[in-house]
Amino acid sequence: MSARGAMRMWLGQHARAAISALGQLRRKPGGSLMTTAAIGIALALPAAFLLIMDNIESAMSGWDGTPRASVFLALDTPPDRQAATAERIAALDGIREVTLITPAEALAEFQATAGMDETLALLDANPLPAVVEARLAGRLEAADTERLMDRLQALPHVEEIRLDQTWMQRLDALLELGNRTIAIIALLLGLTVILVIGNTIRLDIENRRSEIEITKLIGGTDAFVRRPFLYTGVWYGLAGGVVSGVILVVGILAVSAPATRLAALYQSAFQPAGPGVSGILTLLVTGLLLGLLGAWLAVGRHLVTIEPQ
Repeated sequence: MSARGAMRMWLGQHARAAISALGQLRRKPGGSLMTTAAIGIALALPAAFLLIMDNIESAMSGWDGTPRASVFLALDTPPDRQAATAERIAALDGIREVTLITPAEALAEFQATAGMDETLALLDANPLPAVVEARLAGRLEAADTERLMDRLQALPHVEEIRLDQTWMQRLDALLELGNRTIAIIALLLGLTVILVIGNTIRLDIENRRSEIEITKLIGGTDAFVRRPFLYTGVWYGLAGGVVSGVILVVGILAVSAPATRLAALYQSAFQPAGPGVSGILTLLVTGLLLGLLGAWLAVGRHLVTIEPQ
């Protein structure tokens, strides 16, 4: 037989095994749907957590990752001293650029955001100080940051300093903790999918014991007997991937509107992102591989124990 003929025969055997496995699933729709739903939920949970983490990082992407220090000047600082102080801050090592916000600009911005024009009109003087927004050259070590803050505090007319690096470091630590936790959850749920499919295939093998014995008795090889069960695991995995993709898409659609409204209240254009085509394909491939692995383990363990008497 030619190589082309052998390949055609091999493909035909796999096609028949795949169709046969699909037919077996259709004969027991209740059990198949329950198994598929369990696999889909197990795949959707870690995928949903990863999607949440991606959306959190996307929402934070508007911040360029460079720490900023807000240097508040004394209320009685004259305008020329405000500009001079801003220049001295810009000249310090570790400062990338500075922006001076005068008391008048700060008050105008507060009026635009707070909507308290009538209340502010009752004040005799502007209660807001000048602020120098200093962008640091990068994320500094704790000791370097402390030295820089001491140098800023020692400048004339500096009243208070607020640094945003601490909460960003905390956020980074939380994101890293979240990603590692999700990895552990994904591993455990992946193992769950393997066990669910393996147990389902094991029960299927036991229910078809007589059929397997007859097949082996008339000369069926282990590979021939094994093939439909492997495709059963593949179909379960693919179906579970489809279910998990539907769960994620429906979940994103459910939370998209309230999340967008919440972002608008913070003057943000953020919109939740779904799994996308690549995410759906990843779920399908992951489900397929887990289904194949679970079926392979079950078949390898239980099929060899069945021999014709």
